[in-house]
Formats: sequence, structure tokens, C-alpha cells
Amino acid sequence: MSAVAAPSGITGTASALRRLYFVRFAFAIVWALVMFTMAEEISPVAAVLLVLYPLFDVGAAVVDARSSRTTGSPVLLYVNMAVSLVAAVGVGVACASGIPAVLRVWGAWAIVSGLVQLIVAVPRRKLGGQWPMIISGAISVLAGASFVASAGADDPALTSAVGYAVPGGIFFLLSALRLGRTTKEN
Repeated sequence: MSAVAAPSGITGTASALRRLYFVRFAFAIVWALVMFTMAEEISPVAAVLLVLYPLFDVGAAVVDARSSRTTGSPVLLYVNMAVSLVAAVGVGVACASGIPAVLRVWGAWAIVSGLVQLIVAVPRRKLGGQWPMIISGAISVLAGASFVASAGADDPALTSAVGYAVPGGIFFLLSALRLGRTTKEN
């Protein structure tokens, strides 16, 4: 009979977050590529995709909260779940009013979820791979403000909001790669 040592809390959390971040990277890139093809207007398919993005964030926060219980309180992740769920509903309603309304809701969500991401990532620095998440959270706040501002433009477009997913995905990839070091070192 052989015994396998359970990974430490930090190693187990880092490994789980690494997998989650790879999935988030892939989702963000595929979502952005598909959404770019329909960013000129809000079709029924575009509306579904716009609602799907914050719903995916809810699911990712659930996985994150379950994975990181040993390394800290998941309260802020629960906040992120609630904010993203409200954003999904808000985006769905805003789709009926047009692109400016979607940009306002998307921007507010980017600001709040970016702040939460930033606040969650700072204490996680000991896990490794969190600097991309810290930078991403800060950029999300700035991008959200720009989405809200661009909603008042003469001809607002979804392309900037869609493009927001690409750097976010890249930051998740960078974080996942850096978390690989943590899992190897512990």
C-alpha cells in the first residue's frame, strides 16, 4: 500500500488556479474572436454572448472560491459572483436598449470586478503569478471607466468592450504560466 502526500494548501490552490486561468484564457480569446464578428449591432446571438461573458465569470469565481478555501476567505469571490450575476442580468436588459446602455453596464461591471480582482490578488502574491492579476484588475477599472465614457460618443461601438477580453485573457495566461513555478517549487 502506498501513500501519496496531499499537496500543501498553497500548492493545491496554485495548481487549481493555474488550471482555471488556462480555461479563462481560452474562453476569453474564443469569445472575443466570435464577438468581434458581430460587434456592429446587438443581434440575438450577440446578446447571448454578451450575457454569457459575465455568467462565465460567475462560474470561474465559484471554482476559484472552492479552490482557494485553504489560503484565505472567499468573501470577495462571493462579492464577485454577485456582481457578475447582476452584470449578466443588466447586460441582458441593456441589450434591448442598445449599445450605449450595454457599454454603461459593461463598464460598471468592469470597474467593480476589476477592483475585486485587484483586492483578491494582492494578498495572494505568496502563491505566485498574481502580478498579472493585479495589473489586470487595475486595467479593468480604467477600461470600465472608458466604456462608460464611450457610451456617450456619437457612434458608440462594442469593439472596445469586446477587445477588453483579449488582454484579460492574456493576463490569465501569464498568471497561469507563473503559477507553474509555484507548483514546481512546493
